[in-house]
Amino acid sequence: MDIKQIQDLIRFVSKSGVNEVSIEQENFKITIKTNDAPTYVNASIPPQPLAAASAPQPASLPVSIPAAEAVAVADTSNLITIKSPMIGTFYRSASPEKPLFVNVGDEISVGSVLCIIEAMKLFNEIESEVSGRIVKILVDNASPVEYDQPLFLVEPK
Repeated sequence: MDIKQIQDLIRFVSKSGVNEVSIEQENFKITIKTNDAPTYVNASIPPQPLAAASAPQPASLPVSIPAAEAVAVADTSNLITIKSPMIGTFYRSASPEKPLFVNVGDEISVGSVLCIIEAMKLFNEIESEVSGRIVKILVDNASPVEYDQPLFLVEPK
């Protein structure tokens, strides 16, 4: 069984609602168990500078875009992109009645909790590895995210 098959099995178990799955092959045995109560895990992600080539740019700007907006698009080169370290569900707060971890315009420092990503009933606090100001939040609350998907744009201090 290769890593891709194991990842597919983990996704299947998490979506199916099954509490435990065991598979035995010739020289291989795997057991996947889910918990009813959430487990919290802290995770840190390294800062990723926003590459100008990462965002597709139109060949020419349409006439309807004001010059001020065109300048704002060009100014993103100094921003740092914070990306998802895993596949899961993105949450902006610990629970619906709790305050949001960060908002646009908030100052953050190294170690600040930015969001939670839930994967297989594990709630992973994503901490910042940079200091700066949140410029943009790129994901909606309770949305699925992929590995390495951009989550936040940060203007470094």
